Amino acid sequence: MRSRREGAGDRGSATVWAVVCAMLLCLVFAAVLALGQVLGARQRVATAADLAALAAADRALEGQGEACALARRVAAAQRAVVVRCELAGEIADLTAEMRAGPYRVRARSRAGPPAAAVR
Repeated sequence: MRSRREGAGDRGSATVWAVVCAMLLCLVFAAVLALGQVLGARQRVATAADLAALAAADRALEGQGEACALARRVAAAQRAVVVRCELAGEIADLTAEMRAGPYRVRARSRAGPPAAAVR
């Protein structure tokens, strides 16, 4: 009769634990990369929205059609899309959107004369 050795049932468990730890590490790394991608896209779309709003406010006296058309061109140069553009007097209020991989990021911006934009 053979005697059973102590710990023989644990044979190979270190490999399983190593694989599980490697998978968890990869998951955390993927989450950090996705967060970095979204934060970078958020900054880029906010910049594009600001520039487009400034351009629209600059052309506000020419009418909403002309101002929003310029805002769309400025946003497109930044690889963003204007999804909403409105003028209230000299104040341009718009929302821009950008895709970053599987994510869509939006930013809203307002621009106008210094005294009017504060209201």
